[in-house]
Amino acid sequence: MVVAGYVVATHRTAAPWARTYGAFVRLAVAVLLIRVAFTVVLGSPVPGTHILVTLPEVPLPHWAQGIRLGGPVSAEALLFAACNGLKLAALLVCVGAANSLASPARLLKSLPGALYEAGVAVVVALTFAPHLIADARRLRAARRLRGRPDRGVRGLLQVGLPVLEGALERSVALAAAMDARGYGRTAEVPARVRRTTAALPLGGLLGVCAGTYGLLTAEGAGYGLPLLAAGVLAALAGLKLGGRRTPRTRYRPERWDARAWLITLSGAGAAALLALTATADPGALNPPVIPLTAPTLPLWPAAAVLVGLLPAFAVRKEGP
Repeated sequence: MVVAGYVVATHRTAAPWARTYGAFVRLAVAVLLIRVAFTVVLGSPVPGTHILVTLPEVPLPHWAQGIRLGGPVSAEALLFAACNGLKLAALLVCVGAANSLASPARLLKSLPGALYEAGVAVVVALTFAPHLIADARRLRAARRLRGRPDRGVRGLLQVGLPVLEGALERSVALAAAMDARGYGRTAEVPARVRRTTAALPLGGLLGVCAGTYGLLTAEGAGYGLPLLAAGVLAALAGLKLGGRRTPRTRYRPERWDARAWLITLSGAGAAALLALTATADPGALNPPVIPLTAPTLPLWPAAAVLVGLLPAFAVRKEGP
């Protein structure tokens, strides 16, 4: 989380989508607090001997066996809940970092033709969300300058309706512009190619699911990797054939230069090193909470995470 935050702090631009990182950080903190609060109120399956506090326990009916409200709260249970909550928080922080650093327009240029329509929907959503936040801030500031309330139910209604109205107007204008440019039109392809295009992604998805399940189970280690590779190849072939139905031109197409390779390899290298560590030494990334001892710092996982700092020093910041 610290590595992702440092990269965002050094390379975040003034674009509208770059302002969403703070919202993801607040959401991650809320997830962590909710996870710990659930453990305090509902208990935890982790047994503990270091009791911190004992809450009044509410008796429940017999059909709710296994669930309790209140009771003793141990340090082991809180530590276990905090570790699990930090995992979810780290995922949210990393997604927020990618959302604040990646340009939706550049991301759309890199998508294959088969995913172009879905990519446009995602890019429009990612582009409009920061505009909604900016409109809400502008309207609240205007109401405060006029001495009108901007909080509570009344303020929310009087600020929310103009924000939704502006979003609807932008959506209608965008739809008209897309229709004028011929968006959504497809080319004629043979029926055989259409059927193959529909079958390959479905078969690839099934292969990826079966291969992933095989890798996660001890019995399917032999067939998991071949099925996963076959599924990925089938999905890529389906995307390649599906691109024939949506011919489109590219204005100033994105070039895969040394900067892009550096960013990609830094992320892939960190992921690969952590995956190898999880396979060779699972306890390094999942320290036990019983007995209650201070976890040690695993050097190889820490070095693997620090690889993600490479773009912060080797890549020049773009834009204002």
